[in-house]
Parts: sequence; structure tokens; C-alpha cells
Amino acid sequence: MMELTPEQREAGKRDFVDAINGTIHGPAGTVNRRDFLKESALAGGVAAGGLGAFYFGYGASVANPVRVGVIGTGDEGNVLIGAINPDYMEVKSIADIRPYSIHRAFHGDVYSEAALEARPGLLSTFGWRTEDEARKHVKVYGPWQDLIRNARRDGLEAVIVALPLHLHAEASICAMRAGLHVLCEKLMGHSVHECKEMARVAKETRKYLATGHQRHYNILYDNAVDQIRRGLLGDLHYIRAQWHRGNLPGMDSWQQPLPPEVKPDAPDAKQLANQLRSWRARLDAARGREIDEWRRRVAQLEAQLADAVLHEKDDDGKRLAEKYGYRAERFEFPGGQVYERPAIEELIRWRLWERTGGGLMAELGSHQLDAAAIFMAATHGGKKQMPLNVVAAGNRPVFGPDREADCHVYCIIEFPAPGYDPNDKVGRRKKVGMQYASINGNGFEGYGEIAFGTDGTLILEREQEAVLLQTGARASRMTVQAAPTLDTQASPGMQQEAEAAGPAMQVSRGYKEQGEHWAWCIRNPSPENQPRCHPEVALGDAVITLTTNIAMQQDKRIGFQPEWFDPEHDATPEGVKPDTTRDIYKL
Repeated sequence: MMELTPEQREAGKRDFVDAINGTIHGPAGTVNRRDFLKESALAGGVAAGGLGAFYFGYGASVANPVRVGVIGTGDEGNVLIGAINPDYMEVKSIADIRPYSIHRAFHGDVYSEAALEARPGLLSTFGWRTEDEARKHVKVYGPWQDLIRNARRDGLEAVIVALPLHLHAEASICAMRAGLHVLCEKLMGHSVHECKEMARVAKETRKYLATGHQRHYNILYDNAVDQIRRGLLGDLHYIRAQWHRGNLPGMDSWQQPLPPEVKPDAPDAKQLANQLRSWRARLDAARGREIDEWRRRVAQLEAQLADAVLHEKDDDGKRLAEKYGYRAERFEFPGGQVYERPAIEELIRWRLWERTGGGLMAELGSHQLDAAAIFMAATHGGKKQMPLNVVAAGNRPVFGPDREADCHVYCIIEFPAPGYDPNDKVGRRKKVGMQYASINGNGFEGYGEIAFGTDGTLILEREQEAVLLQTGARASRMTVQAAPTLDTQASPGMQQEAEAAGPAMQVSRGYKEQGEHWAWCIRNPSPENQPRCHPEVALGDAVITLTTNIAMQQDKRIGFQPEWFDPEHDATPEGVKPDTTRDIYKL
């Protein structure tokens, strides 16, 4: 995100670590976090829950793990399974209509070491030796509705929802009305009116609804907030963020391969079958420990090919993916180009389509717009700030007519700075600008955020490194040995490890901590105990993200309306009134 000389990188490491430990003297005084962490560790605060438990102020364990079901065990659902701490949660059931997802839910993703670390599977998480043993503890359902209908019989108290975006509201609301708490993967919903419906039902049912913006549980970001509050950056006046990926036609992580039966004449139709032949040959030639490695890879690939069952027709002539609600569609483009998309393709490649996904802004940009909102709250004493306006653009110069999602998106968002007054000629100019870009076709500089202040610059790179550059001073750097980039569908091929130089500390990206805290809140219900990304926070992130998409589609500047951020108000940027009585919310 920002090039530094080797001298800059080395010179201020100790100063930055001191800042992280709270020994920097800022306008708010001095807090020595190092002593706090040391004392907490000596007191046994990290015994079960790890660093997050005492750092974020929740218990190191719960007396009885919360009994949960996992709805959607694809890429992100498997990440969330891998982040479960058994001292807080016990998985009693899972639901997914893809054989491939069910297989990975149990065995993890063995296609690479990084994938397996991010998605180790239920057997690894809970210490079960075989899938047969695991199935004695975990019920397996196809449609997510079946899991909710049987929740009481299975003893569930809560569910994790990691379905495609267009199903977040439907599944979450049905679950809450069935008496279940919900941890829903981001983005909160596919539209603002859906997000408001989710928030209203959470209030109506008195169930905890948390949304998976994990930066709220990332210690790097919490320390960034601390440094902004202490004035190390001076007055924050500009934020720049990006998420660049090297995806190109034929090498697109969002365009996952289809079983060969789906499109036999497509250029990539034989990709999975050819790979299976190759891996079976590797298995036949393997010796010793390699036998088990290649046997597991072959089994996972066979499960991926088994998704072909979703393309088969039933006695009524309807394909199974269509029975589950996915749609076949024919896209016609100027010049005579036509793209035929079967229903199974909408399911497997759901991020590429407007009905099921939200494009780059929802899948990637929402994380970084959330980070900007976190920074802005720090400048206003912790109070979340509504943005003022957004202008955005998107285009498709890289990929062909095999998707609706843009290849590149860009936006500029203005937030109110301290002292902003819309009624004062000078005060209304006190704003903080944020510039964001997410592109395909070139992954240079990866992803991260930079906060610019009058006295310094704070750089957060890939959720692994933080750099503090104070004006006229040395660069200070902390190298973080974080987990690999968890969403391999988001950033394939990205450098996984931070550079070895400099003082290092093990810091989670926040997935584990968000689950622990959610479970702890369920076990310790009170108005004071709330997930850090509760419905009002998640709604705010969704309003920013989805309004940016609208500005992009309409090619115009949009001013944010305060009513959009109020769960009880019916106004939404898309102009659709929330309605919690819709039939889709009735099982």
C-alpha cells in the first residue's frame, strides 16, 4: 500500500510497539496495555478464550457451549466452522445443498495448505477421527429450511448463516422466529429494506443478531482506533483503501469450475475431470504419507464433481438447482452476443450475479467501508458517523458477458469531520474524504487501508501489518503473524505471510473472537452485552455499501439520508418499504 525504505522499516519498530502497548503519551493520557495484558495472562485470562476474551472484555469460556447449526457450508461457512472455539460453541447440525460443501464441512479444504488452515473442517475443529464419528454428533440437512424446522428437535439454540447474500435476510428472520440467535455472514442483507427487516425481527424476538464484519474483533484495528483517539495522527482528514486482485478470464476465483455435464462444450468443461485423472495418477504413484494426502485431495475433487446432481432433472423435468430456488437465464447483449446460464451456475458462481450477490462492493468493499466507519467513529469519541455523500463508478474491461458483476469499482465517500456544521459556511467544509477502489486483472499492492492525519499516517496492510508514520519522525512498524487470507475466493495467490523482520505478535483476524463473543452474549444476556457488530452497526455498513452500488448503477452522486440508518424508519435508498410479514419469512 505504501513503499518505505529499508531504513524506515527498521528505524521505528520499537516506537510502534510502544504505541501498540499504550506507552505513547497522547492528548488522552497514557494507558499501558502491555502491563494490562501481562497481568491478565498471569491471572489466567487467556486459558481458553485466547487473547480476544480478555482484550475485548468477554469471558474466557462459557459454562455450556452454545448448540449451533451452520446454514451454508461453502467458502465462508467453512471459514466460520474453522474459527469455532469448542469452549464456546458445539455444532449440532449443518445444511447445504451442494455435496462439495458438505464434504468440506467435515474434512476441510485440502486443495492447499493455506486453504486447509483457513478451512480445517469439523473433524479437525472437534477432534473427531472419521466422518462417520462426526455424523453421530452432527445432523446433515440439504435445504436450510429443514435445519430450522428441526432445530428444536436437534436442541439448537443458534445458527450461523453463511448462504449466498440474497438469502441472508430470509434465513436469518426464519431462524430468529424459530427461537434461534443468529450470526450472519456479511453483508447483512441484499438490500437496505431487508437489513431493516432483520433488525426489527431481532428486536421483536429478543434474539442476538450479529453480522460478520470481523474487523470489529481485530486487535490491529482496535489499536488503530486507540491511536486515532490519542491524537497520534493529529486531525484525520483522508482515508484511502483498496482491494486489488489478479483475477483474469480463465483464472477467476469467483468463477469456480462447473461439473463437465453442465456445459460440455465450454472451454473449461473438462477442467475438473482432467484434474481428477491427474490426481488419481498421483495417488497411484504415492508412497508413505503422500498416500493419505492424495487420497484426501481425490475425495474432495470427487465431491466437487458430485455437484452435477444439482443439474439433473426430476420426474417433472425441472432441474434440482431450480427446485432449490436458483434460476436459469439467457443474457442477450448488443452485437448478438448471448450467454446461457443454467441454474446451477447461479448457485456455484452466485457472486457474479445481481440477484444473488452484490459484486465487489458487497464482497470486498464492505469490509473496508466498515474499517473507514471504525476510524471515523474514533474521531468522534466512539460514536458511529453517518457519511454525507458518495459518488461511484464501475466498469467491465476485463471479463466477457459471463457475469453481471463489474470488473472494477471505484468510489469517493465524504464523512463529517469534527466541527462539521451543514448550516455554517466554514463548518460545512469540514469533511473527511475516503477513496476506495477494487479491481481485477492486477493484484499489485493487494489490499489495505491508509488513514492520513495532520501529524501522521497509519497504514494497515492485508490485516497483517500496521505501520505508523509520524510527521518528521521515523517509520514504526509492527509485523503481525496473522492467519492466512481466509477468503481464498477473494484473494487467490496473494502473498500469505508478512515479512519476517521486526517484532512479531500473533494476532487473529477476528473470526474466532466474533464467534466467541456472540456465544458469550447468548450465555450472558443483558442490554450491556451486545455483539460489537449488532444490527444498528451492521445496518450502517450495509447502507453505505448498497448506496454506493446504487450510485454506481445510476452514475450519479447520492447524498445519504439519516432515515436510511434508522431501523425503525421505512425510508430506504432503493425506495422499498420494509415488510416483515412477507411470505418468504414464513416456513
